[in-house]
Amino acid sequence: MALVSLTRPFRVRASTISIARFHGQTQGGVRFYPDREVIQNPESWFVKVVSTLFVNSHSLDACMNYLCEKLTSLIAFEVIKRFNNPKVGFEFLEFSRLNLNVNHCYSTYNLLMRSLCEMGYHDLVNIVFDYMGSDGHLPDSTLLGFLVTWMAQASKFDMVKKVLTAVQGKEVRINSFVCNNLLSVLVKQNQVHEAIYLFKEYLVMQSPPDAWTFNILIRGLCRVGEVDKAFDFFKHMESFGCLPDVVTYNTLINGLCKANEVHRACELFKEIQSRSDCSPDVVTYTSIISGFCKSGKMKEASDLFEEMMRSGIQPNVITFNVLIDGFGKIGNIVEAEDMYRRMAYFDCSADVITFTSLIDGYCRAGQVNHGLQFWNVMKTRNVSPTVYTYAVLINALCKENRLNEARDFLGQIKNSSIIPKPFMYNPVIDGFCKAGNVDEGNVILKEMEEKRCKPDKVTFTILIIGHCVKGRMFEAINIFNRMLATGCAPDNITVNSLISCLLKAGMPNEAYRIRKMALEDRNLGLSSFEKAIPLRTNTYIPVAADSVCTFSGIGGSRTGCNTQFMRLKLLISDLNLQDLCLFLRSWIEIGESWFWGFQYRRV
Repeated sequence: MALVSLTRPFRVRASTISIARFHGQTQGGVRFYPDREVIQNPESWFVKVVSTLFVNSHSLDACMNYLCEKLTSLIAFEVIKRFNNPKVGFEFLEFSRLNLNVNHCYSTYNLLMRSLCEMGYHDLVNIVFDYMGSDGHLPDSTLLGFLVTWMAQASKFDMVKKVLTAVQGKEVRINSFVCNNLLSVLVKQNQVHEAIYLFKEYLVMQSPPDAWTFNILIRGLCRVGEVDKAFDFFKHMESFGCLPDVVTYNTLINGLCKANEVHRACELFKEIQSRSDCSPDVVTYTSIISGFCKSGKMKEASDLFEEMMRSGIQPNVITFNVLIDGFGKIGNIVEAEDMYRRMAYFDCSADVITFTSLIDGYCRAGQVNHGLQFWNVMKTRNVSPTVYTYAVLINALCKENRLNEARDFLGQIKNSSIIPKPFMYNPVIDGFCKAGNVDEGNVILKEMEEKRCKPDKVTFTILIIGHCVKGRMFEAINIFNRMLATGCAPDNITVNSLISCLLKAGMPNEAYRIRKMALEDRNLGLSSFEKAIPLRTNTYIPVAADSVCTFSGIGGSRTGCNTQFMRLKLLISDLNLQDLCLFLRSWIEIGESWFWGFQYRRV
């Protein structure tokens, strides 16, 4: 009778709030519970009542005694299963544990942790896992594999260690598939050292490693450039009863070639050739060919390519792309185009990398028009260019001072879905600024931002120097302030270039402020706007003329002049040799201005 003493009546049917579509207990993942599912036992009505009360009632104090007596772990499981929000299920779990002293069953924890993981409530999973241990339950192998995989994908490495520590020394084991999947997830997230730590501290004792396990770890170490450590794992494979396969050798050979150790890769290549259980494939040959091409050893690359074909191994498009790029970089366009023609014989279709490499080769050789011809061929074959294809052509056109054509390519980017990079715009901006057309550079900067391309420090430095050369010093300072406001930190080149130009223009005040700002600690809590360089209100009065105005005669006041020299004394201590020469030249000119200004006032 305690149930009817609640002040709030039932207004919502239990079936409308108990859909529970997202819960599942099978290894395959989520199992959907249809709306019509009804518990076929006399307690089904009680499950509906409890779930409705918990969702809709402000307080359950009036029925606490009744719930303590009637609510069992199985009924609590059915109640949690009816909620369509795992967070509500967690709240009911916590309420029933703390207030009703319910010792929940394993199925409840299994169901709730899976649902919370899938909804992204990883912190709540941590709490539920602690509750699970307090109630005397350990995850089985299926739940253990699910938890460590999901936590690794969410970058919750501490939680992964916690779960594995909880089952260490117990009979719970995860199979090699889950173990390898966990390591693969960590390697893909560039958490290679975490993967190695888990392997050594936990996973070796969980399941015996296989060749796939070692291949994952070797690939991760080679990816971060630690090839020698990868060889340590390679040498210990046999002690675990594992034999290296062609994937192992290919991974190590590729890592050595990326580290410019092609000679060691060739030694490993000879080792795999001598084995009877595995032999080199197209990936093996292509990796070493790529290493030779990066080192500029195109003869060795060509010889290995011919050896590969004599061995009956057919090259793929990656093999041809590597060779075309290598020949293009040394200016051997004839061989590059010959490789391009041979692709058709091996039924390899040229892709965007092929065309970009050819275009780059022709542009490096100064044959931009031939590069443009391959651009047209690429377009007729419906091969979409990448940002790097555009960048190669734009940079080459700017080097030949064909700025209008480069500008047209930027217009094509503007009307496409490509999200450009700053290195595509910088050569064009630099070209227009050197040609004296800084206004066009400003327009291109605006187009960059419209395409969601954030200018980098090279962009700002080009514009700052361009405006300084045109004598538009205050616009240059405005661009510098804008650079700070966007969070782009200037380097020494930017700061020193602007200071040198300001000194040449006879503006030591602004040069002093910029130098002072550059030497300040960036972590003082000042915003970029507070650090912005203030401009003079009268933009037509240079520093030299301003200093002349402080004289009232031979015995007049020199306060302004003394202030200038005090600032310059601080500024000169931070100038390098080049800036110091510019500084002295500037102040010789300022001294001459003071002298002639004084003579003029005497007349």
